[in-house]
Amino acid sequence: MRSFLLKISIFIVIACIWVSCKDDVASAGQAVLDEDDAIIVLVDTFPLTSCIDSCDAIISQADSFLLGEIETDYGLLRASILTQLACPEGYSYPKGATVDSICLFMYYASWAGDASSPLSINAYQMDKGTFTYSGVYPTDLKVEDYCSRSKTILADYRIVVASEKLDSVMNDDGEYIPMLRIRLNDDFKNAFWAMQSFTTQEAFNQLFNGLLIETTFGSSTMLNISDIALGVFYHFNYEKIEGRPETDTTVYDLKAFYANSEVRTVNHLAYPDKKEWIDRLKKDSDTYNYIIAPAGAYTRITFPMARIQDSIMEHMVEIIDGDTLITKQPYVNKAEVRIDVTNKYDGSEADKTRNEWLQPSTYMLLIKEESINRFFSNRELPSDTCALLSPLTQGTDSNGDAVYYYTYDMSDFLTNQLRKKTDDKELKMMLVPVTVTTATSGTTESAYSAVRQQQTMSATKIKSAKNGLKFEIVYSGFSLPSFTD
Repeated sequence: MRSFLLKISIFIVIACIWVSCKDDVASAGQAVLDEDDAIIVLVDTFPLTSCIDSCDAIISQADSFLLGEIETDYGLLRASILTQLACPEGYSYPKGATVDSICLFMYYASWAGDASSPLSINAYQMDKGTFTYSGVYPTDLKVEDYCSRSKTILADYRIVVASEKLDSVMNDDGEYIPMLRIRLNDDFKNAFWAMQSFTTQEAFNQLFNGLLIETTFGSSTMLNISDIALGVFYHFNYEKIEGRPETDTTVYDLKAFYANSEVRTVNHLAYPDKKEWIDRLKKDSDTYNYIIAPAGAYTRITFPMARIQDSIMEHMVEIIDGDTLITKQPYVNKAEVRIDVTNKYDGSEADKTRNEWLQPSTYMLLIKEESINRFFSNRELPSDTCALLSPLTQGTDSNGDAVYYYTYDMSDFLTNQLRKKTDDKELKMMLVPVTVTTATSGTTESAYSAVRQQQTMSATKIKSAKNGLKFEIVYSGFSLPSFTD
């Protein structure tokens, strides 16, 4: 027992000595640090403003394409497709081959609106112009510059009901993908068959400009077309054994011309009543803002950069010999913007109303307004100096209910802005819905390989700046070398 008490006493004495030494070391560090060299850490909150705005059109760079007509609370949308076709370079039909038919194939993995409402599809040959591969084409391009619509190329009118899935194919996962198979008329069949030479894609584009695909009636359904192809069905005969006609055989084959990444496809989108519903949504700006795709309706968030810079920099300067000198380097430690979404839908498809088909965008880009055209035209990727990307995130509130939001860490972004010499009093940024492509190289993690303006339908309703959007910044200052001897 006496031995145990002795060990406890020794432990307490050593602990006291350690604490005493630790305090002395900390005090010694503070003692040798000049007051002007200390790192400062401060917190401030700044008000933001937000409002809905829109552009005339977006750049068509979609992986899938809308086709049809649909009306929601966000206006009437009409969508058609203009596309070139990739030719099989160097291919030639077998000697003596004869064309049987040519069909247009379109695959749609999803649709919006009334799945039981019919729509009529028509198609024309682009007879007035075509696209260049490196060209940039907006979704409001003039269809009349590329197609006269003088004569349909369909053998018969085609009525489509999205949910019927009359034509479908099974994919590698054993799932049936809805497909439209539309036979083209004999005039088109014979003209296309006459183009036997496929030496280069450029030469083929001059012979065959492409197709215009659109709907002629139906205002309740929008198809999301994932793949387009032209199929040429033909046959030819050959002798199995020379001199023995009884061994001759007929071979039936198919050659496909795809609308793939080797050629240009443009989704033409028209909102005839866009101004009216944009003006209506603006009246709701004190409470909510909206981001609607593919209408090009965005939300602008304005950051008071002059006020932020003045508030931060007043702690980074000193008056030395009557001159105001920057003695500390500003660094933004935390500057998070959270955008709360209010229209996430969790019900079954059977319960959806026409507007609940329009879900919030899966990805939202926060980008400098002045950089939008350059960013998407040049196919840039997000960076801390121009644009920030956020996925739609699910969380829970204090009651355990699901909430949805986008978050942006603007610390590096603001640090770069503060260190630039600019007279801009405000920083205007836009919330733009986008689709994202990722790529994985070897064992490395997936990285963004493409970010495009969203061309599928979505509607994102968010709380406005006046309805609780705040911008809190945690920042610090590090001492610079002395300006005096």
